[in-house]
Amino acid sequence: MREILATLAVVDDPAMLEAGELGLGEQAFQRLGLPEGAGVEIAQARPPASLESVRRKIDGEALSDSELAAIIEDIAAYRYSHMELAAFVVACAGFMTTQETLALTRAMVDVGNRLTWDAPLVVDKHCIGGIPGNRTSMIVVPIMAAHGLLCPKTSSRAITSPSGTADTMEVLAHVDIAEDRLTEIVAAEKAVLAWGGRMRLSPADDVLISVERPLRIDTMEQMVASIISKKVAAGSTHLVLDIPVGPTAKVRSQSDAVRLRKLFEYVARHMGLELKVVFTDGSQPVGRGVGPVLEARDVMAVLNNEPDAPEDLRERAVMLAGHMLDFDPAIPGGKGYARALELLASGAALAAMERLIDAQGRKMERLAPGHLKHDIKAARAGRITAIDCERIARIARQAGAPMDKGAGVDLLVKAGAEVRSGEAMYRIHASTQTGLDFACDLANEDTGYRIA
Repeated sequence: MREILATLAVVDDPAMLEAGELGLGEQAFQRLGLPEGAGVEIAQARPPASLESVRRKIDGEALSDSELAAIIEDIAAYRYSHMELAAFVVACAGFMTTQETLALTRAMVDVGNRLTWDAPLVVDKHCIGGIPGNRTSMIVVPIMAAHGLLCPKTSSRAITSPSGTADTMEVLAHVDIAEDRLTEIVAAEKAVLAWGGRMRLSPADDVLISVERPLRIDTMEQMVASIISKKVAAGSTHLVLDIPVGPTAKVRSQSDAVRLRKLFEYVARHMGLELKVVFTDGSQPVGRGVGPVLEARDVMAVLNNEPDAPEDLRERAVMLAGHMLDFDPAIPGGKGYARALELLASGAALAAMERLIDAQGRKMERLAPGHLKHDIKAARAGRITAIDCERIARIARQAGAPMDKGAGVDLLVKAGAEVRSGEAMYRIHASTQTGLDFACDLANEDTGYRIA
């Protein structure tokens, strides 16, 4: 029996609904999965029994594995209202034990789909986020494919950032791929760069994120459960985790980075996932482009070995790919970096990327940065000492990214560079005047650049 939890609104306008008809929103209609005109029954929903456990969590108690499993099962089945979801998220943000984090991760894996692969070694790479332009996955995955390691990369779309991996890859190829077609692509190409929403991997996580993001709640425990559950559900056996550390990154101190690493390692070990954690520089954006089209431009510049390709994006991607290749027993210890560099420099990674784009469905329309643009200039001469990652991301979002693929920010100079008074530091791109105006207003309040 198919069912959904919904709020019932009674209407008496025959222009909207005839007597005896029920109308659903598009998302609810898709979730129910019944054809138009199908007969349904309406009954008052009973409160989920697991809500009693949520109340105990609000009181500051630790929950058992079975209690968390029941809560996650009800969340994945959409039995919680947004208010109840928010109560659970806030309660967990206030206090959560390591054992609860592990139990939450297991429960999130158990209620969704799981992908399985006929290979002993399935590698993946993930960044915890917060750094604009850090689009290393689109370079790392083709390197893995060129080497022959299985790397089925399912990625998310942006929620609060200017672009996710799926948004940027969508500039070049289709990313909304059915599971059977995804399996065929991985069998042929050893990799894929697809949107994970179609797969229903750890679906409770998607529901929780819809509440966490507006509330700006992103605790270590919830982050660990979210990432590890998605990777285990995707069938990964080995994971390289990128944790950027910087004054405007998600993780802002070395002590917090170490604590987060230990929590990731504990949960990954108990979930049977081999994990390598890498701390990276989170002091400024990576590459030059922030926004789908601009980031895709940077990625292809690196893969094409263009002389003016962003060196920081290239170096970070090769370093992470090297750690992933070190998982391969056939590669001598510590030689992964050299192998990654070889695959990139020889053009093998580019060839693998072109095959992936064709397999997923190449986008024939060539997208360009937004035609409306405005340069943000230095108020005085000096050296750029820092760039606020969060501020740059907000400016790119205000310009229209990621919904407007061509919107974003093009960084013309980075930290450490000397600038003259009136010199352009970055360029805002937009496709609408409203988006450009909003972004410029935010940049004029605070450029995000610090000049000494």
